[in-house]
Amino acid sequence: MGKKRREIPIFELPIFETHCHLDYLKDMELDEILEKSLAHNVDKIITITVAPENLNSVLALASQYESVYCTQGVHPHEALKFDDSTVDLIKENLSNPKVVAVGEIGLDFYYNKSPKEKQIEVFKRQLEIAIEFDKPVVIHTRDADPETIEILNEFAPRMKSKGVIHSFTSSLELAKVAIDLGFHIGFNGISTFKTAENVREVLRMCPIDRVLLETDAPFLTPDPYRGKENAPYYLPFIAEHVAKVKEIELNSVLKTCYENSLKCFKL
Repeated sequence: MGKKRREIPIFELPIFETHCHLDYLKDMELDEILEKSLAHNVDKIITITVAPENLNSVLALASQYESVYCTQGVHPHEALKFDDSTVDLIKENLSNPKVVAVGEIGLDFYYNKSPKEKQIEVFKRQLEIAIEFDKPVVIHTRDADPETIEILNEFAPRMKSKGVIHSFTSSLELAKVAIDLGFHIGFNGISTFKTAENVREVLRMCPIDRVLLETDAPFLTPDPYRGKENAPYYLPFIAEHVAKVKEIELNSVLKTCYENSLKCFKL
């Protein structure tokens, strides 16, 4: 028999799930996932769009549940699908009060599922949309630090609302630039992985008032539940780990990260 996994802790203070993909979760019915998340005091959830074909479906999901909000945007993997009709749909949906950000947008030169120049073009076009509608952004970046730094330096001065670089695995340099420009940094289960000392180094450096908690569910399940499908109700493990790495009292982490989330997404 394997070692029994520790039960998911329940804290008195609420937790804000700033990045997940509820429409990707398969292990349980969505009602059950949200009920279990609320039982673990995860009382606000942002579910993220990644492609033109799930812009409307994710918004419909957010509109169905009081605790769920969403974004509108196209991931760099899907940049080739981005066209003027995508722009029109994103802009139309941004007027909905359940839409809190433009995202998930950015650059991914690790997988290069879309050509680099197309990724850069689509990233910049969506930053322009965020500026036009005064929405924060949810940024994905991987193996694209120099280009991301250049683009952030170009666009951030025009952005009243900044946003977050989510699932941060990039360099200290990019983290420092993002923080200096007013962005938040999102940390998830990666920070609990034994091989992710680079992420913990960024976490130690990042001021607690710029830290957001996320799962990126169904991906990146934190220890001690690696191997299982991730879900928002695993966020307590990430909050605990942030407190441990930063040597900050847990309730302070919970309170500050929740306030950070409300501020970042203007809720």
